[in-house]
Amino acid sequence: MEQYRTRSMDHPQRQRPGQQHAQGHVPAQGGRPRPRPAPVRRMPRARLTGLGGGLFACAAMTLAAGIAWLLFDSSLFAYGLLFLPVCAATALWVRPAELVTAPISAPIAFAAGVWPLTGGSGGFGAQLMGIVSVLSLHAGWLYGGTLVAALIALVRKAVLSGRRRRLPRPTA
Repeated sequence: MEQYRTRSMDHPQRQRPGQQHAQGHVPAQGGRPRPRPAPVRRMPRARLTGLGGGLFACAAMTLAAGIAWLLFDSSLFAYGLLFLPVCAATALWVRPAELVTAPISAPIAFAAGVWPLTGGSGGFGAQLMGIVSVLSLHAGWLYGGTLVAALIALVRKAVLSGRRRRLPRPTA
């Protein structure tokens, strides 16, 4: 089985015109390096594992429940509105190899974060019934957020597949 090189082995003085030197300067036409332009701010690259994406979503939804409890008097409408961007962020920040976990972790995060808003106060059974009631009565938010995560994951997967098809295949 062949292993392909992933880095150029060129020496810094023998780099092609337009390539960066190790100091971060682009060589100019007179031998003097010109400074690099300022980097453009973008969304962070996808770096969360599947488990990390699920933990991020659960932590973010617990924080969203706290915000809804403090600022909006336990409004499940506000909680549902905060659920949609959390699902989108989870689907955008998970690694490409684990895109399938984004729509799976969304309903789990919704259920994990809704606990402070349920209003059950009579022990474990009442808390559990409160969670089940909220999940059944506000299933629209749950389905909507899961659909957002699934669509983003699907589009990202299609873009990645298209890029892979366009890359030239190495010859043996």
